[in-house]
Amino acid sequence: MGIFDKFKKGLKKTREEGITAQIEEAIDEYEEITDELYDELEEILIMGDVGFPTAEKVITSLKEKIENDNIKDVKAVKETMQDIVSGIVWGGSYLRLRTKPSVILVIGVNGVGKTTTIGKLALRLKNQGRSVILGAADTFRAAAIEQLQVWADRAEVDLIKSAEGSDPASVVYDTIQAGKARDCDVIIIDTAGRLHNKKNLMDELNKISRVINRELPDASKEVLLVLDATTGQNAVNQAKDFKDAAGITGIVLTKLDGTARGGVVLAINNELDVPVKFVGVGEQIDDLQPFDADAFAAGLFGSEEK
Repeated sequence: MGIFDKFKKGLKKTREEGITAQIEEAIDEYEEITDELYDELEEILIMGDVGFPTAEKVITSLKEKIENDNIKDVKAVKETMQDIVSGIVWGGSYLRLRTKPSVILVIGVNGVGKTTTIGKLALRLKNQGRSVILGAADTFRAAAIEQLQVWADRAEVDLIKSAEGSDPASVVYDTIQAGKARDCDVIIIDTAGRLHNKKNLMDELNKISRVINRELPDASKEVLLVLDATTGQNAVNQAKDFKDAAGITGIVLTKLDGTARGGVVLAINNELDVPVKFVGVGEQIDDLQPFDADAFAAGLFGSEEK
């Protein structure tokens, strides 16, 4: 199954139960393009987890394009919106891993699919011919370490871990030393998802970052935030908090196939100015897909790939 088909399948609920179906119903009710249609479309976007700023941007762009292209057929509105969405959402599945080793720091609250994402990402990198080592720096939960071990075994990569309650920064240090000794290409660090407030989060992540910068001062570094698409606008709020605290370089959006809230991708891209780099569109180990704006827009609107 190609990336377009993966996106189309993953966005099935959004098309059939979410904003896409509502957009189609609204367009069918009008015989010509009117201000009332624009207002209804904007309301659908806002209620569909796109958020007000992004919905306003989409509708403003829609009005301008329809006027500039002299579009009269109301049926052309959907395709025009698809083009606009494709232009607004952006991503960069390209991970900046130029050095050996490079570091990927994975952050996110508990329950978003962080551990699963790390396992899938490790396998993806390994299949590209890179050697990978994992660090279990979420030491607050024994279950987190055990889950990561399962995924490390599935991906057949090494895992550095310590006892529950250990200092996360010390695990990061040990992982880096092991990565250097074993001549690994990529070091992936899991971090705690159970921190009490933003200051606590910032302090912990800063401590980890200081260790990385001290031990690997010239290494390429990605900070990936894992978000659960099923939480809608709450995912956007989480992303804003983590962006302030951690300087994230990319988003991994999980469980896109299990929600009608696919419109949240637009809000994340537009409001945070951070690329969605990967999306989870299934439970299989190869269902972590690089984000593609055209495939996303086509999958959202149920059209053929352009």
